[in-house]
Amino acid sequence: MRRGAVGGALAVVLAVAGCGGGDEPDDAAQACEPAGKPVTLEYYSWVPGMDKVIDIWNAKNPDIQVKFVTGPAGPDGAYQNFFNGIKAGNAPDLAQVEYDSLASFRLQDGLVNLADCEGVPEVKDKFVPWTWQQVSFGESDAVYAMPQDIGPIGMYYRADLFQAAGLKPPTTWEEYYAAAKVISTKGGHIHHFASGDVNWFLGQIWQAGGRWFSVDGDQWTVNLTGPESQQVGNYWQRMLDEDLARPMASWSDEWWNAMDTGQIWTWVSPYWANALLSQNAPKTSGKWAVTYMPQWTAGQRAAGNWGGSTTAVLRSAEHPFEAAKFATWLNSDPEALQALNENGGLYPATVEGQRMPALAKPLPYFGGQDISGIFAEAAGNVNPDFPWGPTMTQTYSDVRDGFAGAVEGNGNLNSALESAQKSTVDALKSQSIPVAGG
Repeated sequence: MRRGAVGGALAVVLAVAGCGGGDEPDDAAQACEPAGKPVTLEYYSWVPGMDKVIDIWNAKNPDIQVKFVTGPAGPDGAYQNFFNGIKAGNAPDLAQVEYDSLASFRLQDGLVNLADCEGVPEVKDKFVPWTWQQVSFGESDAVYAMPQDIGPIGMYYRADLFQAAGLKPPTTWEEYYAAAKVISTKGGHIHHFASGDVNWFLGQIWQAGGRWFSVDGDQWTVNLTGPESQQVGNYWQRMLDEDLARPMASWSDEWWNAMDTGQIWTWVSPYWANALLSQNAPKTSGKWAVTYMPQWTAGQRAAGNWGGSTTAVLRSAEHPFEAAKFATWLNSDPEALQALNENGGLYPATVEGQRMPALAKPLPYFGGQDISGIFAEAAGNVNPDFPWGPTMTQTYSDVRDGFAGAVEGNGNLNSALESAQKSTVDALKSQSIPVAGG
């Protein structure tokens, strides 16, 4: 199979890195043709219950068996292991890769372009358009992964506490700020602020129309300090300065206790948060509800995204044809999508998957509300034009460190973004990646 030409700056990056960004001679590892014999594929994922989904495939496909491998999530060490395995030729055939890390894998020339694989182009229209944009890098002849799930953001809120306080769910961020001041008089906080949740913060910039990376011709542009980033940074700095947002690590016992005892009244978060909330704050069952995330401009219904992954066929895969068949089934077949939701809590990246009966049902934890419609609409309102940079792990780390300092009183959130802007540009330059203005 021909490697699809990568567009713009990423092609330059690959060439500079010696990864081969253009067409190269076909080889056995890249030929998207049937093996003509039974094969066994290895798939790495950290999604809970993924083994049960794979069991469904294996029962129906005796000639293409999939071995499930699990371990740490990508940012926690799996990605580096994949990069090492790709170079050594012993990486898994398929791997779960988050959208924000795909560019890093392209930089390593670590992904197979599945565009010529049978059945792959035909499923494009099944997916929410912006997710296909993410896996194709905007190229017409490229599919570097199969979208799996997404994280369109809504707002979880304690309906009982809001009602008792005479508050309506805020529809704008200014209304959210006003509600936060009322909540503070009652000894609570409207939200926590976790310096480690950079993806959460970036989801609000995404909603506002901003982006941290873009491609202009043959160069990357880094813009962590644009007006939308400053707007979000100023907003949450004010919330921190006025003690309206409580500094606290997400996923900690302290935080879950605060959610379960009425100390925290809302969580601006994606669909996947509903299962976590119900599991970790059981005392508040029936007291939560869901609505759209607050808007930066009144009357709009824009949404950001936090999280979501793809199924990628890694460069060292010997049987991309069979791997592509499995990846396509896993992320577009109705039975597979239902199993992914029931076992792993994933919110599908396909339009029809978001309408399946398993999602559209009343949830007792949310007072009998069917929350699926909120997130389905949000998914359609996510701006598709949102590129990720080739050094996201480093960028996240630098922003995270700066945010932690700001919470401790060392600078502020926007100064942290300014510092991360410089370190990100420096990191790109150190890898000979062209940077506009650099």
